[in-house]
Amino acid sequence: MKDCLSIIARVPLFKGLPRDQLKKIKKIAVQKEFVKGESIFSESDEADGFYIVARGRVKIYKVSLEGKEQILHIFGLGEPFGEAPVFSGGTFPASAQALEKCSLFFFPRDTFIRFISENIPIVLNILSLLSTRLRRFTVQIENLSLKEVPGRLAEYLLLLAAEQQNRDIIRLNISKGQLAGLLGTVPETLSRIFSRMNDNGLIEVKGRNIKILDTDSLEDLAE
Repeated sequence: MKDCLSIIARVPLFKGLPRDQLKKIKKIAVQKEFVKGESIFSESDEADGFYIVARGRVKIYKVSLEGKEQILHIFGLGEPFGEAPVFSGGTFPASAQALEKCSLFFFPRDTFIRFISENIPIVLNILSLLSTRLRRFTVQIENLSLKEVPGRLAEYLLLLAAEQQNRDIIRLNISKGQLAGLLGTVPETLSRIFSRMNDNGLIEVKGRNIKILDTDSLEDLAE
């Protein structure tokens, strides 16, 4: 992939590294291709390395004994995943699947650990990334445990608006079915809540484009 180096340079793990270091990291990476719906790894598989998304999107999820799927996160271009168990040792705590055709960079565990042992800045970036992920999952657990689905959706829309730096119109980058899984509900319930928010003048929904009409009410609902 021609833009391999530019993708690696934008990854939080490698932020601030000089070009010669980025080139060394590029040599470690193994490019892998996955078709839509293909499993990347399963829960309890040995964590023999981690991945970075070069193209496409990947969902991280768990499945209950009853077969209910809970989406934990969806990763896109330049985002690493599967790194925590690689550094701690053991197995992957969740499963990963390609949501569409994907190109991924795979970093074998032993090779990468040897590399970072001589590069302290990467270690600091890893600590920062893992800390951010921990805070994110703490919020997600709190939302699933304490908030009703309308509050979860309101908070997600506000976060998406902040990420897209647009307080008026935002675009869902995942399907509503995938969003339902991320929020711990079912598509039918999510559709009803979208309709209710639309009817109450909080938002205006047009496909995947959502216009925020009443930010204050959304914030109240999120809280």
